[in-house]
Amino acid sequence: MSEAGAASRRTGLPHSAREAVDRTDRSLSPSCRSRPALGGGPASAVLRVACSREGFARARVFTRETLRGWSLEHRGDDAVIVVTELVSNAVTHAVPSSAAGVPEVRLGLALGPARFTLTVADPGDDAPVFNPSEGSALREHGRGLCIVDALAEEWGWAPRPPAGKTVWATLSTRPLT
Repeated sequence: MSEAGAASRRTGLPHSAREAVDRTDRSLSPSCRSRPALGGGPASAVLRVACSREGFARARVFTRETLRGWSLEHRGDDAVIVVTELVSNAVTHAVPSSAAGVPEVRLGLALGPARFTLTVADPGDDAPVFNPSEGSALREHGRGLCIVDALAEEWGWAPRPPAGKTVWATLSTRPLT
């Protein structure tokens, strides 16, 4: 993962993120799945992300469509930026170091009462590196987790035994004022 190192504002997964991570560990026949919430709408959704330009675009569309289904269009821009940063970190840093075979990156979204959680599971074992420093705004690379930190209420990561990790971020469901 691009930014592996000093952790986050939270060390464990919130309950809703843990559920999303657990669901991503199951075998998924289709490329995405959703789980219904009380009242009929989905409470969580998962997408396998292809490690390509098309995969990134699909992850962004999937995020916007899921949030639209939850009536959270007002949080779409921030969520798409967070997803783009987390998925690109996974593809850039975790996938090349993964074991042989087709690497897999999975995007999860889980809705809670006052916030939603975005998760990105990847095959890499290295911790994300959060490296805020003077002049970081001018760097071409290495700003991803600084952006996530600025947009998310909380973020963090957890290992995924036997190999891999999940990086997560939570965003409020309330409109920004």
